[in-house]
Amino acid sequence: MEINVFQALLIGLIYYLSVNGTPWLTVLGSTVLARPLICGTLVGLVLGDVVQGCMIGAAISLPYLAYISAGGTVPMDPGLAGTLGTALAMAANASPEVAVSMAVPIGLLGTVIWIAHMTVDISFLHMIDKAADEVDSKKIDRIQMFIPQLFLMLISVIPVFIVAYFGSGVVKNVLDALEGKPLHVLEVIGGVLPALGVAMILKSIMSKDTAAFYFLGFVLAVYLELPIIAVSILAFITAFVYTQLFFKPNQA
Repeated sequence: MEINVFQALLIGLIYYLSVNGTPWLTVLGSTVLARPLICGTLVGLVLGDVVQGCMIGAAISLPYLAYISAGGTVPMDPGLAGTLGTALAMAANASPEVAVSMAVPIGLLGTVIWIAHMTVDISFLHMIDKAADEVDSKKIDRIQMFIPQLFLMLISVIPVFIVAYFGSGVVKNVLDALEGKPLHVLEVIGGVLPALGVAMILKSIMSKDTAAFYFLGFVLAVYLELPIIAVSILAFITAFVYTQLFFKPNQA
């Protein structure tokens, strides 16, 4: 699959929306759009295969299950991993396991964009302070609404556009050269990374009150072989009944 100029530009815009705290024309915010599952699905829509994009995005989501951003620090960038990782994997016709191996280092590189974003934004605050000293409210509005957004668009859309447009062929050639055992190793690594993400989230939420629900879901999926949608529906019903029974406020 080849990524044309228009598709590469749209992929860059998807990443811009994912890294932006208040995306234009949406109320989702980066907390939703930065999820690899969402980014991957949108990239799949752009590239003409929503299902494959969703599958790859879901695979990339697993290592980031326990991802948090504390105090404004970003140890990795799941938005970039989901957006660019899905695009390059679909262009190279790679499996979801290989896509995960590709996406994790891409997510680490996304911290560079975030640091540049936060560092340069400080200068905009000084510009607003100066405008406030001049009692120029219109200038304050212009600075806070447009200048940071234009800068963020430059440092997010352009790099992703360049890599998506010029790098898709390179990635395909590299994967073709790794055909055989090297590619199998990447697939094994891609299978381990999601397990690491699941283990991290379980470590943070596992307790005697939640362990039973986890093992119940495991039995339903593995031994009873229920599809994930059925397990999700049962989990929703169980959570609803549980909260109604134990967390319902007392009524007079």
